[in-house]
Amino acid sequence: MARQNAMHPESAMPPNLIPSPLLSRRQLLACLPALAWPLAQAQPAEAPGPTLEGSSVDGTPLGLSGLRGRVVLLLYWSTGCAVCRDKMHEMRANVAGWQNQPFTLLGVNMDPRQADLASYEDLLRQTVPAAQRLRSVWAAGPSFTSNLEMPQQLPSGVLIDKSGSLVERYSGRIPPEAWDRIAELL
Repeated sequence: MARQNAMHPESAMPPNLIPSPLLSRRQLLACLPALAWPLAQAQPAEAPGPTLEGSSVDGTPLGLSGLRGRVVLLLYWSTGCAVCRDKMHEMRANVAGWQNQPFTLLGVNMDPRQADLASYEDLLRQTVPAAQRLRSVWAAGPSFTSNLEMPQQLPSGVLIDKSGSLVERYSGRIPPEAWDRIAELL
């Protein structure tokens, strides 16, 4: 008998104190709201917004940190990309149309050699008014940092809203719908 009591101590308890499986379930169910309350109150950790900092060919710091409150289209491009160069006129025209709006087109140049970007910018200084030139950070530069995944295709784009949150990604030519989306965010 003692052996049985050691294995099943409840058999030695008076019947009114023996735990009931039904009672245990009720107790557990009664505790669930209390257990779930902290989960309902907990806010999910905010994912960090996109970060991108670097400098232009002339050493001017450029990046997302100073662009809060503005809609930003990051354009990943290269001087060796024919589609990129071909679409620059369209990009400049769209940006000119929104020059009084909180919108910035920021280039992220993917050339491996800074000399290629510098030569291209020298050519632009001779042919394109300063207000219409795309300001770009050089992705291969020593000051370049970003938590964004580098694109597999050029051109590519990343649209960021005024609060600094990533809205959309574009691979290949920036579609016309992207400009509509930018207008909605402004």
